[in-house]
Amino acid sequence: MIQRPNYVNFLKEWKDKQIIKVVSGVRRCGKSTLFDIYQDFLRSSGVLDDQIIAINFEEAENEPLLDYRALYDYVKSKMLPDRMNYIFLDEIQHVAEYQKAVDSLFVKKNADVYITGSNAYFMSGELATLLSGRYVELKMLPLSFAEYASAFDPGTGKEELYRNYVYNSSFPYTVELNSRRNIYAYLDGIYNTVVLNDIVARKKVQDTSMLKSVIKFMFDNIGNPLTMKKIADTMTSAGRKISYHTVENYLEGITDSLLMYRVGRYDVKGKEYLQLLDKYYLVDVGLRYYLLGTRNVDYGHMLENVVYLELLRRGFHVYVGKVGASEVDFAVQDFDGDLEYYQVAWSVRDRDTLARELKPLDSIPDHNPKCLLTMDNDPPASYNGIRQKYVLDWLLDVN
Repeated sequence: MIQRPNYVNFLKEWKDKQIIKVVSGVRRCGKSTLFDIYQDFLRSSGVLDDQIIAINFEEAENEPLLDYRALYDYVKSKMLPDRMNYIFLDEIQHVAEYQKAVDSLFVKKNADVYITGSNAYFMSGELATLLSGRYVELKMLPLSFAEYASAFDPGTGKEELYRNYVYNSSFPYTVELNSRRNIYAYLDGIYNTVVLNDIVARKKVQDTSMLKSVIKFMFDNIGNPLTMKKIADTMTSAGRKISYHTVENYLEGITDSLLMYRVGRYDVKGKEYLQLLDKYYLVDVGLRYYLLGTRNVDYGHMLENVVYLELLRRGFHVYVGKVGASEVDFAVQDFDGDLEYYQVAWSVRDRDTLARELKPLDSIPDHNPKCLLTMDNDPPASYNGIRQKYVLDWLLDVN
């Protein structure tokens, strides 16, 4: 079992606090396994098995509990009156009006409640309103490069690990699959479940073929600035006429399913957020290979996608940085509002390429940290305060 220390530590920090712990993340990113690891920790710290009430709503035997009242009555009947009860409700979006059961359990002094869901819908609307100020959310992703590397022999080369990481996928279960055929079949199941259950059903999509065409276009344009008009025009010119509003509906479904992330732009000099030319990144770049194969792969944008996800894991709010007419791949803010800047390039050993990549960072007028991440396995360098790092060491958090 691959350990997920950052996520486990989050749950440990909030243990026994009067607040609901919400774990969100795309399907099969490891939420159920996280609960298993955390429950093992609880037992090791003296919690009795009878104090742990765990229900996974994707298991058929729990179908009678898909009504919120039945769920509440069942959990209440299992709770010990004189001890803290640790209640884990996995994939709770399957329960009709589940927020009522969660709220009723939350108000009990001897209930420590943990829930998971596989899309952004379950934390929107009524639940967020009902539980406003009473929950903390842990946004979970598939394996980081460091977590992925931990599953293999320590002697495995970093670049070999990276190739496998992006090609074979970062979904945790793929490390146990011993052939590309099996990995493809597994990713096919994830992809189709997300498309049919989290997008088609939720957004009431009539033309599934058109939706899949838009998804392919988005997967093929990782890291490219896009507008809904551009997407609609491109699809129409390819003989698939689609309206702006339909594209908007599809993109909402794609991002709400947590299949892709929309990244807005931040004007570094004007200190303001911009509304145009968002970029989109995949939750797992292995899905790009699954859907489109190895044709026309932009390795720089794939690396950019990996860096984007790692910045999210490290707790940053991530934006595309606009610096006058130039662009920095990522302008990130920490919880104190402090800024850092990251430029990502496959290689900068060519002098002209290095100058081009450094120029946007160099034009930023403030003195916040600036970093150039590349696949060049060279000694760390500094250019007018801009640090160049080997990206695989950075991903492994090697100083």
